[in-house]
Amino acid sequence: MGTQDKKIILFDGVCNLCNGSVVLIIKRDKKDLFRFAAIQSNEGQELIETHNIDTSKVDSILLIDGEHYYSKSTAALKIARHLAGGYPLLYGFMILPRFFRNWVYDIIARNRYKWFGKKESCMIPTPELRSKFLE
Repeated sequence: MGTQDKKIILFDGVCNLCNGSVVLIIKRDKKDLFRFAAIQSNEGQELIETHNIDTSKVDSILLIDGEHYYSKSTAALKIARHLAGGYPLLYGFMILPRFFRNWVYDIIARNRYKWFGKKESCMIPTPELRSKFLE
């Protein structure tokens, strides 16, 4: 299975919450479905350009699935749907109107540095995890 068969998660590489979420996703990705790139990385920037993503509107997490991309709460819930454990149950929140889901998401995203902190540079994956990251 090549990278083209994977779902790509773009994340804020300096955000502690985002980095923690990546670690959680890796642990719960039993089907090895996801690959990762920091939004700030060269690969992340290329994907943003390829998919014409306006990062002034979306800057914390994106899910690229083939030719489509998803942002904010939709991205988070679509990711949760594929994780092991109880996380797929969160996908039930998709029944809520997107404006409401994104309102909650935006509150968390807007405060993520204040509540969870920020790193000086992007996460550097361990050698065991390097294959999960696009370079």
